[in-house]
Amino acid sequence: MTEIKKIRTPLDAATVESLRAGDQVSISGVLYTARDMAHKRLVDTLDRGEPLPFDMNGQVIYYVGPSPAKPGKVIGSAGPTTSYRMDAYAERLMEVGMKGMIGKGMRDKKIVEAMKKHKCVYFAAIGGAAALIARSIKAAEVIAYDDLGTEAVRRLEVEDFRAFVINDIFGNDLYEMGKARYKAVV
Repeated sequence: MTEIKKIRTPLDAATVESLRAGDQVSISGVLYTARDMAHKRLVDTLDRGEPLPFDMNGQVIYYVGPSPAKPGKVIGSAGPTTSYRMDAYAERLMEVGMKGMIGKGMRDKKIVEAMKKHKCVYFAAIGGAAALIARSIKAAEVIAYDDLGTEAVRRLEVEDFRAFVINDIFGNDLYEMGKARYKAVV
């Protein structure tokens, strides 16, 4: 059985440097949510020279638009969205301290290079497991852009949020590694 690395947010340099493509992780601490429109607003805010609604240093952004919470729950289903839609904004957020991103799917080569440069990792959460993922979220509150509804920026407190390292700071890519392994046996 593969070891699951327990990590805490915000991510420090030693943690980021210890992660390798293919690692399974269990994340505890705080994650921030943002999708397309929220990313655009965050970058526009930076471009105007204004402060962001939260300190980006060491933070991990989860690409999710959770469904509304049912009575007695802190959040509804909270599965990852396709990450490449945030590629236009990701490097700008890395420049101001973001150290991790969670989503699903491959990233553009330019973003993989930016992750190496800025020492940021990309994690994948399991698509289709939104209800299970929601169990690891212990608290959720909207902190910015409430008018975006489900795409508002939220502060999530998580415990044992499971993910895989897809891209590490050394340029390794789990998806490419998997393709190479497959070709080697075919």
